[in-house]
Amino acid sequence: MKGLKNIILLLPILVFYTGCQNNRHNIFVEAESFEDEGGWVIDQQFMNEMGSPYLLAHGLGVPVKDASCEVRFKKSDNYNVWVRTRDWVGPWKTPDVEADKKAEGYPGVFQVLIDGVALETTFGTEKPDWHWQYGGNRRISRGLHFLALHDLTGFEGRCDALCFSSDNSYVPPDEMKELLQLRLKTKALSRVRNSGKFDLVVIGGGIAGICSSVSASRFGLKVALIQNRPVLGGNNSSEVRVWLEGKTSFEPYPEIGNIVKELDQKNRGAYGSENKGDNYEDWKKNQVIKNENNITLFLNFEANEVIKDGDLIKYVIAQNIKTGQRIKVEGKLFSDCTGHGTIGYIAGADYEMTTEGHMGSTNQFNFTETDTVQPFPRCPWALDLSDKQFPGRGNIPGIYVGTGLPALGGWYWESGFYHDPIQKGEYIRDWNFRAAYGAWDCLKNVDSLYQNYRFNWMAFISGNRESRRLVGDVLLSYDDIKTAKQFEDGCVPTSWSLDLHLPHPDYYKGFEGDGFISLDHHDLYKRPYWIPYRCLYSRNISNLFMAGRNISVTHEALGVVRVQRTTGMMGEIVGMAAAICIDKGCLPKEVHTKYLADLKNMMKAGVPKIIYKDLSEDNSN
Repeated sequence: MKGLKNIILLLPILVFYTGCQNNRHNIFVEAESFEDEGGWVIDQQFMNEMGSPYLLAHGLGVPVKDASCEVRFKKSDNYNVWVRTRDWVGPWKTPDVEADKKAEGYPGVFQVLIDGVALETTFGTEKPDWHWQYGGNRRISRGLHFLALHDLTGFEGRCDALCFSSDNSYVPPDEMKELLQLRLKTKALSRVRNSGKFDLVVIGGGIAGICSSVSASRFGLKVALIQNRPVLGGNNSSEVRVWLEGKTSFEPYPEIGNIVKELDQKNRGAYGSENKGDNYEDWKKNQVIKNENNITLFLNFEANEVIKDGDLIKYVIAQNIKTGQRIKVEGKLFSDCTGHGTIGYIAGADYEMTTEGHMGSTNQFNFTETDTVQPFPRCPWALDLSDKQFPGRGNIPGIYVGTGLPALGGWYWESGFYHDPIQKGEYIRDWNFRAAYGAWDCLKNVDSLYQNYRFNWMAFISGNRESRRLVGDVLLSYDDIKTAKQFEDGCVPTSWSLDLHLPHPDYYKGFEGDGFISLDHHDLYKRPYWIPYRCLYSRNISNLFMAGRNISVTHEALGVVRVQRTTGMMGEIVGMAAAICIDKGCLPKEVHTKYLADLKNMMKAGVPKIIYKDLSEDNSN
């Protein structure tokens, strides 16, 4: 049990970057690097598709506090100002968009203030794609100046970066490769620095990643855990709010699930609108990791590059979502717990993905009652639901809950079933926004209900259910599960029924291809069913494990294995197998071919339990 415990929480070290273009002075500023984010939030979910994290004005219809920083200009000059942004409802303004899906107006608009004086341009009013919107020319003197983003609506305005140029012929690049080079040249992205050597590098800090890390740590491995958000838990965090589901502790391996039990939350409430952020106990997940001396935690780092040697991953490279610092993490073994199978995909691992009729993504929301009338503006850019039914309107119930407000914002407010869940991830999330705001606009302004209520919370981080599934030596099908096919290496028990989501037919008319209310389709089988170990490692990247919803199963079988107590137990098995690999000097495949008896012995004993002090009063991160 060697190794000094470190938690990497890198703070902003630069808020502006300088460079030269055509021998004229340019300044490049990353919005996410602002010293004070104000009420804006950092959104990194789509950075691998659009190039960067960005700031999002997620105010639920109330303008958020300004984000601000100081920028040093090295010479006095006239500067052209460019802002990388987009009209986020633009995709629904083209002539071919069906009437019920059309958007009007510009919800996500904001201003740029220099020393408190706004540029004349209002940003977020041009193209639907990410682009550089011209903001005009401003005389700026040498020295420090105060820069701010001033939100005008609270309806999801977004800013990626700003560029000041004294070269009138210069336009910042939009093409991804050129934009990357600009960021490297201006030091918005740092040089890659080494951040240590590890036995196991776990990418993804959801329940599967936490359990992989803790399991390996307690068997003596030196572990790196890389998480791209400021909190742990993934879908089970306060940012997304999906309860732990599934069961643990089945014979003949009742100790499988020991770590999962440590992560259980005491204050679970009902689904949907009654969920509270503190019920998800982010602090507990963080404390479990802190108590492990062998884990180095890299919070706020998106791992998005790999360096390989043949079919082995040698390093992952990760970028801090706020500072742009890049690190290189070396490992003997890697575990992809990203959900999207990101590291496996980048490394060239075989994978499958269902794009037509897959399970969608949820952005849950809820409301609070006040003592005064709470106006809400009309939203012509949202879904017009004035002549539509939806759960929560009138006497229409939600799934598993009653009518009225409890029926709004639960897990079944879900979309993206017929879109690429990764390439169109921002589209899917924004469609969920349009559905939520459209429903509230309808209830408040058409039906004249809930006048003293306001939005309380809405997830801007999507709760994803299905995307890439990395392929192992066994591709588990639902037919295998239904017929109780036995595998000698069965290691993770399933207890959830086959649970697949598709658009609810009662709310689909007018939104074909883009339904936003789901219906769950269940089927039963003899439980528990034991997932084979061979689903937990890649068949062609020799040192890559996986745990979570990206393991080697078919689309239908995913409906059984995807719930988080089950994915947490996958992580426990990955930690055990990794310990065997390090002890025996072997690769994940050989745990099955040579050391399966060793794995089963470890499964009998389970991951060692550690009794901590009572942490219930320590709710800090």
